[in-house]
Amino acid sequence: MQAIAVIALNTFRENLRDKILYNLVFFAVLLIGLSVLLADLTIMEHHRMIKDLGLAAINLVGVIIAIFVGIGLVNKEIERRTVYTIMARPISRTTFILGKYCGLGLTLLINVLVMLSVFLAILGLYGVPITWTLFQAVQLVFVEMLLITALALLFSTFSSSTLSAIFTLAFYVIGHLIGDLKGLMENSQTVVLRRAVAGLYYLCPNLEMLNIKGQAAIGVAVPVTYQTLASAYGLSYAVASIVLACMVFQRRDF
Repeated sequence: MQAIAVIALNTFRENLRDKILYNLVFFAVLLIGLSVLLADLTIMEHHRMIKDLGLAAINLVGVIIAIFVGIGLVNKEIERRTVYTIMARPISRTTFILGKYCGLGLTLLINVLVMLSVFLAILGLYGVPITWTLFQAVQLVFVEMLLITALALLFSTFSSSTLSAIFTLAFYVIGHLIGDLKGLMENSQTVVLRRAVAGLYYLCPNLEMLNIKGQAAIGVAVPVTYQTLASAYGLSYAVASIVLACMVFQRRDF
């Protein structure tokens, strides 16, 4: 556990020194601020627009960080050849993967807390009611980030940075569309296509389970049981991805 903590803290410090994180956080703050201006320019209900765009900004930036920083956790060490130094120490490859994942998870947590603080400040400034469902939505967004990070780390253990980004983005997009696709394909006459979509449905994570931003924007809270089950589903998929990443990395030759 101590070795995992050391690697996680070193990864966290490296991520803080990476300018892309500051740029992305600035982008999120800008989007949240822009949501206020957009709300004033539309005929839609202002409070709903501010909440909707603010949550979308937090989600978008968090996923970008999870993907494009996550795919570099392993590949960056290999390209710098620092992985040879790390592997020469009494540190297992599983410890290395877990430490990298925990380090990026901590980075994501800090960034989400910063963006949430700015979001809540804007809501308070414009008198928008702060409801419990907003925190539910952000919590599930964070679970989605952890899941996407695990996928990005998994793909980075056996492919290049470019391919890892493509695979992770594909899983992200399919994960949000697979439920609707499965519903559409149930009445399809093409058996091969229907089975292919069914296979994707069970292989890819159903990320729409973690998406309650629409309910949060209108102030409708979801049951705690649903939030718990959705969180357990997302975290279980993330754990399975990390376990698979450790198994693949164990067999990789350097």
